[in-house]
Amino acid sequence: MNPFELLKNTQALKEQSEKLQQELADIRGIGSSGGRMVTVTLNGKFEMLDITLDPICVDNRDVQMLQDLIVSAHKNAIENVQEQIKQKSASLLGGIDLGKFGL
Repeated sequence: MNPFELLKNTQALKEQSEKLQQELADIRGIGSSGGRMVTVTLNGKFEMLDITLDPICVDNRDVQMLQDLIVSAHKNAIENVQEQIKQKSASLLGGIDLGKFGL
């Protein structure tokens, strides 16, 4: 194998990786629970950007339910972000299954 060809491929992979990192900030994954009483928005880096609570679910007598709804909405948002990352990276990685790497 030509070492210059390997360097060329490595540079292309690096550029694609940097592009993907930039695109992650633009991904938005929204998760919800309780019939959309709680919604959570994450970016592609799994940072929480927003949380919306329906006033009906804010009852100081049932804080545990609200906490459960928030956790559930957050998990749902993570699943949505992971799916979008999988779709975006599939074309860059030439069909490598990211599931093997926990994504």
